[in-house]
Amino acid sequence: MGKFIGSAVGLLIVVLLLLAGYTWVVLNWSYSVGDRAGYVQKLSKKGWICKTWEGEIALVTMPGTVAEKFYFTVRKEEIANQINDSIGKRIVLEYEEHVGIPTSCFGETGYFITGVKEIQPGAIGQ
Repeated sequence: MGKFIGSAVGLLIVVLLLLAGYTWVVLNWSYSVGDRAGYVQKLSKKGWICKTWEGEIALVTMPGTVAEKFYFTVRKEEIANQINDSIGKRIVLEYEEHVGIPTSCFGETGYFITGVKEIQPGAIGQ
């Protein structure tokens, strides 16, 4: 009986280490990177236990066209502050896409914002 419990505990430890390793790899390896330009419509801090900033940006290609929404997650407070300061202005969000995240505790989307650039008035496309 004691040998069985020792084996079960050992197996449980191995499974937990594999899960932790998988989670680390998924959060530190990005599937894709890119930029999205538009107007931030919403940014709110959400979550029961693990709080992350969740938002959406309206991607407007030309005036009069229907805007596409891009949903994103912000994990760093300083980036969330930058986005909050630029609400109402056209901005570019730099993001990394992470695929296969095992839980929503790290964010509701797989798109993590890594930087924010404000588009200056009078720039091309304004």
